[in-house]
Amino acid sequence: MQIVDSHCHIHSPEYEFDINQVYQSAHELGVDKFICIGTDLADSRLAVNFAISHDNTWSSVGIHPHEADKFNDRQQWAELTALASMEKVVAIGECGLDYHYNHSSKKSQREILEFQMNLAVEQRLPMSFHVRDAFDDFWPIFDNFRGVRGVLHSFTDSVSNLSKAIDRGLFIGVNGISTFTKDQSQIDMYKQIPLANLILETDAPYLTPAPFRGMMCEPKHIKVIADFLVGLRGETLEDIVSQTTKNVNLLFRI
Repeated sequence: MQIVDSHCHIHSPEYEFDINQVYQSAHELGVDKFICIGTDLADSRLAVNFAISHDNTWSSVGIHPHEADKFNDRQQWAELTALASMEKVVAIGECGLDYHYNHSSKKSQREILEFQMNLAVEQRLPMSFHVRDAFDDFWPIFDNFRGVRGVLHSFTDSVSNLSKAIDRGLFIGVNGISTFTKDQSQIDMYKQIPLANLILETDAPYLTPAPFRGMMCEPKHIKVIADFLVGLRGETLEDIVSQTTKNVNLLFRI
């Protein structure tokens, strides 16, 4: 059974595990494709180089909304544009709007999101979106760009915004939060994601699923998330794994 970790950060220097063991442990549970997600210019370079040097691994390049204020000159924009055309780059992101923390100004976040959406259109690449407490601003920006494909990474929002995402053809990234949230509205929302729009992710080394909270997250934990969704949604493991893998392959063309 082939499972894809569609969103992880195992290329990061913060990832302290032996990477060969990480891959081996993942393969033993059927996790055999990995997408490393860039969050700023330096991190995107790391993700690209990591993907090039590891089999069955791809990368994205992008500027996280927390980093938007720092991404403030045209030379940086040109460097990200160059990275986007490199080998094994399959997406733009992680990018979006985060009004929960507001580590960067809303103006900068919107400007850098629009730059990356233009880049995705030019490069014909899908996008990995990070949107938190900001959908009222996100949807008008999204609707200004025709033909954008993508996934709402780590989606924990309302059924209403889920419906708006589905209407726009977006995929929905579900990770370990689904296994430990106490918010009943989120649990109900996870049940309502159409299987044709569902994508599995870990966000490793973050968001370790229950019952492994307190440990560093690994791609192998995606199997825990899949098993949890089987119990929550009533589908078979084979149905969830086969369809989510199909969805990832369709979106990222890997």
